[in-house]
Amino acid sequence: MKAWLVLADGTAFSGTAFGAEAAAEGEVVFNTSMTGYPELLTDPSYRRQILTLTYPEIGNYGVCRRDAESERAQPAALVVRALSPVVSNWRSDVDLSSYLRDAGVPGIAGIDTRALVRRLRDGGTVMGVVSTEPSADVRTLRERAAALPGMAGCELISQVTCKAPWQMKDGLLDDAGHALPHPAPSRHVVAYDFGIKHNMARMLVQRGCSVTMVPAETGADAVLALAPDGVLLSNGPGDPSTVPHVVAAVRALLGRVPIFGICMGHQILGQALGASTYKTPFGHRGANQPVLLEVGDPPKAPAGRVLITSQNHGFAVRPGELTTGRASETNVSDGTNEGIDARERFAFSVQYHPEAAPGPHDADVHFDRFVSMMDAFRAQGHGAGASRRAS
Repeated sequence: MKAWLVLADGTAFSGTAFGAEAAAEGEVVFNTSMTGYPELLTDPSYRRQILTLTYPEIGNYGVCRRDAESERAQPAALVVRALSPVVSNWRSDVDLSSYLRDAGVPGIAGIDTRALVRRLRDGGTVMGVVSTEPSADVRTLRERAAALPGMAGCELISQVTCKAPWQMKDGLLDDAGHALPHPAPSRHVVAYDFGIKHNMARMLVQRGCSVTMVPAETGADAVLALAPDGVLLSNGPGDPSTVPHVVAAVRALLGRVPIFGICMGHQILGQALGASTYKTPFGHRGANQPVLLEVGDPPKAPAGRVLITSQNHGFAVRPGELTTGRASETNVSDGTNEGIDARERFAFSVQYHPEAAPGPHDADVHFDRFVSMMDAFRAQGHGAGASRRAS
């Protein structure tokens, strides 16, 4: 069955439909990862985005449901060069097309993804429409795409955050799905769910933390009432400048509990420390992004070290506007900010994804850094967690 991808500038690509029979709209973006499409598809940061994968053949190892980073497929649509007709993986539960069909997500295959990515790389990301409906009319799709508002000013966190607090009790699994041994929890982390990838919480459970997920609108007093040893600010979709109430809550927590921000959490922490954010031309999406540590945290992350990181973001922080803390990491490719160090307020953040799902493991040292920060804060007799234990 024929499918269409139509960009807001009128450019139209025809291909073959797979997944759901539907029409979907969003920001057309590309990811350069060679593997890990099940994790990408379940990353809530891709909400309202049409995800283009640059690796030429996708779907050859199917979808293993336990690799999911959230409860459902998140992008508006998926674009690939070639959809593999064969699934060959002992871990696979379902083929990619069936998985997307069940999730209501349309896909288009057989287009020149290199031409599309060159268009996005040179001109920046653009809004678009994917339709796998038999009745799709290109002229109507062009009109629909041209009328779409961009991602700047788009608030999406409310669409993906949890509705009530809940506990993550699972640590990491091996390839056979067996739980890896981990220490009994001795620290309590409250994780703001802005669209959190589950592996972030699993990485903390693996390090001896109990993790309570809370909705994005949770206030600072409600967080402190949970007696946390630390607060995690998660990843998430949309424009970070659209949630000033969340920024205010984080600002109220600064200095009262250790804070670790990731991706959207980095952008929210940056605003709480005085900086603004801005939309980048095409962002960073891939498992091969080099980042220079300018302010190190020895022994595992010394200054001058370059980490190869997994990333998915379209907004960035203006570090020159920080009134507290300092820029600590920089993207080697384009010089954008990749980290903030505010250790005097027991807070730090990274723009990339240290949980490595998918991607390299270079940056998982930041979870160790967070644990060390919580332990140091506790040793000084500070924080709600310390008060709880003293009583």
